[in-house]
Amino acid sequence: MISNSVFKLSVLALGTVALVACSNSEKKQIAAESYVDWVDPLIGSGGHGHVFVGASIPHGMIQLGPNNNKKGWDWCSGYHDSDSTIIGFAHTHLSGTGIADLGDILLMPAVSVIDSAGYLPSSAYVSTFLKQEELVTPGFYQVKLHPSGVNVELTAGERVGMHRYVYPSDKKAQVVVDLENSAQSLMLREGTISSELQLINDSTVVGVRSSDEWAMNHTVYFRSIFSKSILNSRLYAKEKGKKMVLDFGILQEPLLVKTAVSYVSSEGALANLEAEHRTFDEVHEDAVELWNDALSKIQVEVKDDNVKKMFYTALYHTMISPSVFQDVDGSYKGADGKVYQTSDFVPYTIFSLWDTYRAVHPLYTLIDTRNADYVNSLLAIYDQQKSLPIWHLAANETSCMVGVHSIPVIVDACLKGFSGIDVERAYQAVKSIREMNDNGLDFVRNQEYIPADKISWSVARALEYAIDDYAVAQLAKHLGKEDDYQLFMKRSKYYAHYFDSDSGFMRGKLADGSWRLPFDPSHSLHMEDDYVEGNAWQYTWLVPHDPQGLVKLFGGKKQFVEKLDSLFIVSSELNEGASIDITGMIGQYAHGNEPSHHILYLYPYVGERAKAAKLLHQVYDSFYKATPDGLIGNEDCGQMSAWYIFSAMGFYPVNPVDGTFVFGSPLLDRVTMNLNNGKKFEIIAHNNSQRNIYIKSIKLNGKPYDKFYITYEDIMNGGVLEFEIVDILN
Repeated sequence: MISNSVFKLSVLALGTVALVACSNSEKKQIAAESYVDWVDPLIGSGGHGHVFVGASIPHGMIQLGPNNNKKGWDWCSGYHDSDSTIIGFAHTHLSGTGIADLGDILLMPAVSVIDSAGYLPSSAYVSTFLKQEELVTPGFYQVKLHPSGVNVELTAGERVGMHRYVYPSDKKAQVVVDLENSAQSLMLREGTISSELQLINDSTVVGVRSSDEWAMNHTVYFRSIFSKSILNSRLYAKEKGKKMVLDFGILQEPLLVKTAVSYVSSEGALANLEAEHRTFDEVHEDAVELWNDALSKIQVEVKDDNVKKMFYTALYHTMISPSVFQDVDGSYKGADGKVYQTSDFVPYTIFSLWDTYRAVHPLYTLIDTRNADYVNSLLAIYDQQKSLPIWHLAANETSCMVGVHSIPVIVDACLKGFSGIDVERAYQAVKSIREMNDNGLDFVRNQEYIPADKISWSVARALEYAIDDYAVAQLAKHLGKEDDYQLFMKRSKYYAHYFDSDSGFMRGKLADGSWRLPFDPSHSLHMEDDYVEGNAWQYTWLVPHDPQGLVKLFGGKKQFVEKLDSLFIVSSELNEGASIDITGMIGQYAHGNEPSHHILYLYPYVGERAKAAKLLHQVYDSFYKATPDGLIGNEDCGQMSAWYIFSAMGFYPVNPVDGTFVFGSPLLDRVTMNLNNGKKFEIIAHNNSQRNIYIKSIKLNGKPYDKFYITYEDIMNGGVLEFEIVDILN
């Protein structure tokens, strides 16, 4: 938790109070609770967490924060805790991804930029900073730059980033506008492919940057307005990237900069800017209020402050993306490159679906009112690009990872009855997986399995497709489409083709029907393997839609439990060249990557809930720490955090579309969920402690409850769930 003294200092630095009076007593109570005080945005900024560090509002278009000068995989968000350099403050960022992009439209205050007729090198304005002179809270970022001595404060609205620079009183105040540098792409693409910069009057700069990075056709327009007159300017152009130095002379007052972005047009950026009439302090105050309101969706009590800090930081991380992708006039760029206009829904972007279908979107179905917008965004993308979205980024289909996991997200929202979604339209979209041919789906349709000698990552792809097919089947059943239901249920069981009963692993099968040799269940390579970011030990369990079917493949409960036990006690050693994403090891269980996230929750399906509880606490204690390197793997747009949020409350959505949440072992003493239907659901863990970790009994609304899961319907009806926690189960 940020100390009160530090928080008060930040308030004084802003010259305003962080919280404003609200219009009703409930909002005042939320503000008084100050949930933002429990958030540390630097958690996950070290190690391999890759989280965004800077100022934003929940699901806003703007993520305004620093870009370090150093590049590499651990700088995917533009920032890493190990670094103490800053090359500029960019208005767009990804959070937690394993590939870099965005980091667009950098502004950098400076005092002694080299006045050269040639090109302006980054070394002329890169700065350093001290960690003790950096402050980050939800909606706010502050740092002092060296050697310039400029103090930087940032905050953000929905489509506008706000900067406040305080310069030394004896040095010329300058700002570098940089359209060349961004978050480094790891895709070996071109980077900046074109840019334009124009000074249109003595206080306004406009421009556009296009890039070919992870998103191959990415264009961002912007407009910046400055509170002081620009006395001189110089444009630098080198190949495709442009920079401009603005000189304001000696300033005795702070320089304020307001920057709006648009993915549609320069006119869109102007409209977004003109819609923002608030001052820096007002924008910051509103950002804090928005974050307090969003974080108050789940109110918790726990004796350990570090657990509370981890919980609210995790909740914060699930609310950075998906991000608004529409200008104030309703226009947005479609997946086909055309401009669309709609008032029927709010389009969003940044859908890390391979990660987020597992727990992030199920969390949204409980506490987020934007679910219909997310689904309608995915359906609009389907209409525009004529294929279901896989990993969508700023009007670009990256096709990243395996599976077609817009399907379970769409289906889950439809089955849970969210209004504003055309369910028949949704069904026509999701059932199109049957006709898809890419990435082995033609083999699924024609011969029921993907040959390992024909398609890479064959096992990983097929297991994920089976989950998608199961989701389609459930929506077909809901709509009374019996033939389709039977077809897709049959496809959902094709995972069995990959199970080798002799070894007890999911394995790659060749076109002639034989197993691929040689076989080592601990072996993993990045591109030339049957698995992706994992090995046979992790992928063998990826049947969250049919755990009982998986138990039967093993020959019964006894054999299943013995194999599952062995996962956690075998050597954690990995081969040379194994994926860097395989982290957070307990035996060969790898919590640092998504395919493992449901595995601990398979124990309750076979009556071994105590084993799950013990391992859950090992994960809590080892892999979630309130430090910059406190996340064991990529945050992945909220999935690493969503696992923690659910697990800390006491349950997890193993099957992403059946509306059940499997019980584990709660960390929190009391939880109040403010559900998106207006009701409240309370969770009480009686006698919860570090020693007491096992659920002895459960009550729902005062009555004994004997299931190993709770349903979405029971939660959304509101009420009280009570766990009786003990240290030893008889």
